[in-house]
Amino acid sequence: MSAPVILRVIDFINKAAGIVLTTEKAYFVEARLSPVLREEGLPSIDELMTRAERGDRRLAQRVIDALTTNETFFFRDKTPFEHFRNVIIPELLARRPAGKTLRIWCAACSSGQEPYSLVMVLDELKAQLAGRQVEIHASDISEAILSKAKSGIFNQFEVQRGLPTKMLLQYFQKVGDNWQISPDVVKRVNFFKFNLLEEPKTMGTFDVIFCRNVLIYFDRPTRAKIFDRLADRLAPDGFLLLGGAESTFGVTDRFTSHPKERMLHVPLLRRADPAARTAIA
Repeated sequence: MSAPVILRVIDFINKAAGIVLTTEKAYFVEARLSPVLREEGLPSIDELMTRAERGDRRLAQRVIDALTTNETFFFRDKTPFEHFRNVIIPELLARRPAGKTLRIWCAACSSGQEPYSLVMVLDELKAQLAGRQVEIHASDISEAILSKAKSGIFNQFEVQRGLPTKMLLQYFQKVGDNWQISPDVVKRVNFFKFNLLEEPKTMGTFDVIFCRNVLIYFDRPTRAKIFDRLADRLAPDGFLLLGGAESTFGVTDRFTSHPKERMLHVPLLRRADPAARTAIA
């Protein structure tokens, strides 16, 4: 791949999705886009980029789908789900009135394992919830990966990664060589397309936001803007969960660490507002 072509791809994916690639990723780009060329009958990546840049939204989406990384698995990293079970839910239940619906946003849900894992945890906490309603909203920029998430179908390798056998047997049914999660679980997650570079103004306020293992692909100024948008959508006493390699430190002043769990992030106002400090004590 020539230098001008890889630079076109780098510029396009950065503007379209905020993803930072370097010229050293030329092999990765070529490997990801070659199947698109074959399926679309196009002669070159140069031609593909020309059409995408000229407004062919379908081809532009195919480029985005091909170049976004969708690595995920059930109960990934374990600790965030332990925080959700042992810290977040108890604190929210203590502060929210009985009729208040809890709202969760998985802001880069990939193929759905994260929100589906949350459904399973909430089932375990059913007695504590005492009839409370919980909404789970899950978004991703890739239309192809969202389609997979909505299908609820996973292969043997995917269900073996992090999913306890008990939950596999409880929530999944064998379909050919794959496993399909219960339609009742799928119905409990609202999947939708969303680009983190956009303003999420119409989404309302969330009590919990999972935005894990996606910010590592953005540069610092972009991360700062995304943190601002997430902070605007998070309740003043809400919770933000990031990936293990991600941090708000040195990037934003909108968040601070939870007083009990360093890897759990909360709006900074909690530290400054006496009422907020009392609420989480």
